[in-house]
Amino acid sequence: MEDDSHGRRDRTQRWRFIVIKDAETKRWIQERYRTTDRPAHAAPRDAGETRTAARNDAAAEYLAEHLHEVPVLILCCVQHDGSPSDIQRGASGFEREIKAKLGIPDNVDTAALLPLGHPAERNRYGPTNRRPVEEVTFDEAWGKPWHA
Repeated sequence: MEDDSHGRRDRTQRWRFIVIKDAETKRWIQERYRTTDRPAHAAPRDAGETRTAARNDAAAEYLAEHLHEVPVLILCCVQHDGSPSDIQRGASGFEREIKAKLGIPDNVDTAALLPLGHPAERNRYGPTNRRPVEEVTFDEAWGKPWHA
């Protein structure tokens, strides 16, 4: 952790991000991700939750098989000094391996792996009930309407 100008530890700037585009590294990550156990779902309360769980499971399986094909992976990390944290440290099933592979120091833990790409052509995610971008995006300051 870095000290600010007053000698205090800066806990607000702990995040670090590794951008991964290398095909060999993405394949290496995919092979480990594919064999990592997925967390269990809570018991579904109704048919809707059962369908949602099935869709989520199918999406996770698809991702496990195709993770290496996405254009970019972002590995989100958090730097710490060993003190208690508000995130679950070392959540990855292959935390030690990925830290060694990518040269991540001991005082940094992985927090999330974000695949960035395009939806498969056969997948349809709509219609959505999201509010228009103009209602949720501001231009330069809070409350100032954004226009494309």
